[in-house]
Amino acid sequence: MSLPLVSLGRPDVGGIRIDTAGASAAAEAWEQAGRFLSSLSLDEAAACDRLSGDAPGVRIALRPAFAAAHLPQADTTGAAASLGLRTDADEADLDREIVLAMLACPVAFTFPDVAELESAVRIRRYIVQAARKTALAFDTEHAERPPEYWTYDEARGFTILPGRSLVEGLRRATQPEASGQLYAFSCYRATEYVTVLGIAQELQQVNPELAARLQRQWETRAVMSGRFHDAFLREYGSLASPLPPRFYVPGDRLWFRNPDEHSSNVEGYEGSWVFYLGAGRFNNFWERDRPYTLTSKCVEIYHWRHGARTDAAGRLFIDEDIVKARVGRTLDDPGATARVLERMLRIRDPQGVYAEGGCIDATRECARWVRPGHADIVLPEFPQPDLAWGRTAR
Repeated sequence: MSLPLVSLGRPDVGGIRIDTAGASAAAEAWEQAGRFLSSLSLDEAAACDRLSGDAPGVRIALRPAFAAAHLPQADTTGAAASLGLRTDADEADLDREIVLAMLACPVAFTFPDVAELESAVRIRRYIVQAARKTALAFDTEHAERPPEYWTYDEARGFTILPGRSLVEGLRRATQPEASGQLYAFSCYRATEYVTVLGIAQELQQVNPELAARLQRQWETRAVMSGRFHDAFLREYGSLASPLPPRFYVPGDRLWFRNPDEHSSNVEGYEGSWVFYLGAGRFNNFWERDRPYTLTSKCVEIYHWRHGARTDAAGRLFIDEDIVKARVGRTLDDPGATARVLERMLRIRDPQGVYAEGGCIDATRECARWVRPGHADIVLPEFPQPDLAWGRTAR
């Protein structure tokens, strides 16, 4: 088999890249990438090129005609419907949508080998499957976990009881079928739990040593907020070069910002942390059987401003009944919906600024590498390797 060569002196932009140590490794990765695409029946959708020059490796890119037909202008929200993928019932279809969306990204997803790419796809699949099952009791002031798996200490947060499985503890905390009840905690913390669950499931299969360290970490101290982001996640896109407003990969963790300064002062309504489930849907932690579309999510957040009220004690709160009624009227009026979307589908303003921006974040988040030899997840109490923390835990 002959290998097409593309001479590049610097990394390519967009799609998926496998960066290798030399030409022979690039040749092997090219063959593996081809088999990976074939295993998902994506040969006609994407092509693999072997890269030479100063940056040897493999570039996997969508064929232009396929991209124009099914993911125009990096809009991934309609790809599953366009291709007839049943991502809710067929794991292979979900994997196909994940890979196709990654290939539509204007910022390259880079991996050290094809095995790491395969792990990334599975982690995203696990996250989507867990997010679909996750449901919480809304309470911004209290938090609880299944007591047979978790204990709480103010200095350490919620930690897993020694001898109890972290994976099972995370399932029971987030999935009512596993525990028999709903537990109260924030959507932000829930995204951390679902992310760790997806990572832990993959580690059990491909990196048992890191899986054991992850278990010990959660028996010792919870990793939260800024430290969680640094330890487990890659953020791609930026305010300077924002991702397209309709670009999402199944398994992405993302934030919709409330662009209204007044209503954003209500705790829990500063914005909304969710996962993209694929097929144009975002998970709903409070009514999981009613996932959001991009339109319904934008319209709901827009109307938070109209639900802002002050109670008898002078405390600002959101009247959800008012919001729900407003959302229904807007969604029933195509003109009103279009006007709301024109504002809300803008990239958000910088932190602290409430001007003309919308609710769309410039970035998305996904899991770090997990395989032996190049895993870059760094646990605070069990690091290997070292990482200078740039943020503090809440």
